[in-house]
Amino acid sequence: MRGIKLTDLRLQYQEIGEEIEKVIRRVLEEGEFILGRELERFEEELAEFCGVEYAVGVASGTDALVIALLALGIGKGDAVITSPFTFIATAEAIIRVGAKPVFADICFQDLTLDPKEIEQCLSTGKENFRAILPVHLYGQMANMERIREIADRYRLKVIEDAAQAIGGEIKTRAGVIKVGTISDVGCLSFFPSKNLGGCGDGGAIITNSKEIAEKAKVLRNHGGRNGRYLFHGLNSRLDNLQAGVLRVKLKYLNSWLKMRQRNARYYNELLKGIPNLLLPSVERGGVFNYYTIRIKGNRRERVEKMLKKEGVESAVYYPVCLHLQEVYRELGYKQGDFPVAEQAQKEVLSLPMYPELRKEEIEKIADLVKRALKES
Repeated sequence: MRGIKLTDLRLQYQEIGEEIEKVIRRVLEEGEFILGRELERFEEELAEFCGVEYAVGVASGTDALVIALLALGIGKGDAVITSPFTFIATAEAIIRVGAKPVFADICFQDLTLDPKEIEQCLSTGKENFRAILPVHLYGQMANMERIREIADRYRLKVIEDAAQAIGGEIKTRAGVIKVGTISDVGCLSFFPSKNLGGCGDGGAIITNSKEIAEKAKVLRNHGGRNGRYLFHGLNSRLDNLQAGVLRVKLKYLNSWLKMRQRNARYYNELLKGIPNLLLPSVERGGVFNYYTIRIKGNRRERVEKMLKKEGVESAVYYPVCLHLQEVYRELGYKQGDFPVAEQAQKEVLSLPMYPELRKEEIEKIADLVKRALKES
């Protein structure tokens, strides 16, 4: 059996490579590369897929967060509540617009922002809170219904960091809704390893607000429109080559998500009942950009070594919480401030996950995890 990559994009290309090459040739022949019809078509199709009125393509998932914050008027003197257990881009975007990230601890079950901890932050009254920025970590859904209720009570904006969660479904009392539809703005990433990945960087914001969408379009294009500049923006336009590639892949996304969910269910079936091993939920609408287990009792390194020895890639997302990073020292946080997040950073391990992952490969990976834990 070949080595097993954490994400193997070659297999996807083998299936749809001819379609990808065809659309690239078309864009090259048309000679329209920036802010063209290919992008407009993709934005229309993406909005329909996500169940929103508008989608705006930008250069990266990080820029999607920055532009979303700017479009909502968040900047200097403002504070935004977010998770300390996420990729740095989440907090970096807040800093980039001149605002202050205020961290709140996460839920033990799914490692997403804990609504009770959000309320605890807000109750202090120490900051000029303007927004909440939850993260759908690993493609697991944050409790958006509860977060929206809190935001409405405090008159705050909500920006969803859905970089790892396009197509995810959120269960509410009123029914199932899609990621990005309960917030003011949802932010997506098309980094190649994401569930909808391009051939390079890319991102988008999704929203039901025409005002926000129009402002985002201006912001991505240097703050200008029709030769008139309204404010300072960014050079952050999703190019037509990427839009064309993503249009092809978007057609397959629903089936790919089902395959990821199928793989996660099989992992869980094989790994259930093992002491000191916590498994992700497969019942909450997650889309499994990563399949991430948690290994208790300082045994993670043993599992990592066993997998590597047998040619299986794994990764730790994320080994150091943001509040403990050097770059955020000035915020004044310390070890012990967010115990759930700090516990998670010691336990999480992401195993190979992609639609084409074969049943026998999952069986091999699960067997190695069991062996490592049995021997430790």
